[in-house]
Amino acid sequence: MKKILFIIVLIFAYACEDVIDLELPTSEPKLVIDASIDWLKGTPGNEQQIKLSLTAPFFDLEVPPANGASVIITDSNANSFEFIENEDTGIYINNSFIPEINGEYTLTVIYEGETYIATETLRSVNEITRVEQNLEGGFSGDETEIKAFFNDPADEENYYFFEFTPSLPVTPTLDTFNDEFVNGNEIFGFYVEEDLDLGQSVTIRIHGVSERFYEFMFILLQQIDDGGGGPFETQPATVRGNCVNQTNPDNFPLGYFRLSEVDEFVYTVIE
Repeated sequence: MKKILFIIVLIFAYACEDVIDLELPTSEPKLVIDASIDWLKGTPGNEQQIKLSLTAPFFDLEVPPANGASVIITDSNANSFEFIENEDTGIYINNSFIPEINGEYTLTVIYEGETYIATETLRSVNEITRVEQNLEGGFSGDETEIKAFFNDPADEENYYFFEFTPSLPVTPTLDTFNDEFVNGNEIFGFYVEEDLDLGQSVTIRIHGVSERFYEFMFILLQQIDDGGGGPFETQPATVRGNCVNQTNPDNFPLGYFRLSEVDEFVYTVIE
């Protein structure tokens, strides 16, 4: 019996030394356009930035920037805003942008000889009127719940994008909402965090967005919540944004061009 046990242990020891190389499917890098123009209430909104990057293989730790692009936004008043790259970061900056509620804007990106176009409207949002907390929330009864209330405009369709960023080393929570069943009422954004304790804070941001961006982000967040995308799982479907490659439609980019008025509230948890 001892000899048999020794042989089994020996087999496992040698098996642990084997190296398995995974051959994951690869494809040509795609352009990723992160063009989120946010007009924070109470600010001029002139300082804006757009980030361009490239897709990378699954196990790569760094996201390569897309350098040397031409990035311009034009508005319906014939104003043109050129975004200049900050060194080789893939972050393109403009300090003279003019935000206008319900103004229509067109983004043009020229990268490696191909032209990408997107058009969007800058959507408004009402301000946060109050915030409530519950220190005994969640399924366990010991999580901190935060509700940020605001008034939805009556007699119009509105779509919202929420960001909750706590003063903790955790990923911000993102969410979407539409007013289909609560039009014209007081509504709230909801956030729950187990480790948010007394004296800690959460930065709440509410964005007014278009219906198309709402649908785009809703599907994207749904895929993330489902836990898809691992190397051994069924890959989620590619969620296309509103940016179109005019030169080569088959080489479509990822990402989105969005313009939003934003209200921000920094809430500190109290006893």
